[in-house]
Amino acid sequence: MTAPSQTPAGPPAPAPAATARRAPAAGRTRPKADIARSWLLVPGTAPARFDSAQASRAAPTALAIEVAVDPARTPAARDDVVAWLTGGGEAWVRINDRSTDFWSGDVDALLGLPGLHGVMLAKTEAPEHVTETFDRLGGAAPVLAPVASALRIEESPAPANARGALRLAFGSGDSRRATGTRAAALAMAYPRSRLVVASRIGGRPGPIDGPTVGSSHPVLREQSGGAVALGLTGKLCLDVEQLPVINEVIRPTPSDAAWAQDFPAAFGGRGRVTREGRARPRLGRAQKIEKLASAFGVQPAS
Repeated sequence: MTAPSQTPAGPPAPAPAATARRAPAAGRTRPKADIARSWLLVPGTAPARFDSAQASRAAPTALAIEVAVDPARTPAARDDVVAWLTGGGEAWVRINDRSTDFWSGDVDALLGLPGLHGVMLAKTEAPEHVTETFDRLGGAAPVLAPVASALRIEESPAPANARGALRLAFGSGDSRRATGTRAAALAMAYPRSRLVVASRIGGRPGPIDGPTVGSSHPVLREQSGGAVALGLTGKLCLDVEQLPVINEVIRPTPSDAAWAQDFPAAFGGRGRVTREGRARPRLGRAQKIEKLASAFGVQPAS
């Protein structure tokens, strides 16, 4: 039996500020990560922005201790992220890639934190990096796998199939630097399509597109629409003002929802045996649209 403490009785010490639990925002829910349309990246060096990002509840938040963080400031950024998650914050965390000296410290610091929803493993280069990260986090934190290099774009089914992977993401900026490709939609269609096909092979949700840099909402709308046309189902963003645009574009329209609601009955009643081969792809699309419309609260047009 453990001996009782000899410390004199007295008033309890106040809890450290970092561990004061935050109350969740009332009446707001964040979309599930497998269908989430917009992913807000917040630098780990900007802890003053953590609370406001979480309060938006419009998208999963990923606190980045890798991208846009000076390596000299990585330990401090990691400490701030850990303190915020320990104190009641909830978020994903973008960690350093497996090849760096920071990766091990990142996963060790995040292990077991109740506010950790999952991690985004920067510059995913091999499926074993996904699985090793997942296992080091106790099998409790799913892994988003951004793919960027030319080789990994070609071999993207491998990380999509890795145990612990939730979704692929397109490291568009790193991809352009690696291949010399411009940001034009046509030039970037091939790697995006490769990730869409790889996600399908791996049985994962549609991949997440890279961010649109700049403040032009028309450009953001155009690029988001182009990603949807290729089969991507989410997009990284750099500012909360981008969230409404992305969420509006990457969702079924009311007319889509109406069609999805009506088509299964029409499919079953119009010569199903003779039309089945032609109609089955449309039936699958209708089922997907109906699921997303329900999740996003889109009412069918009357």
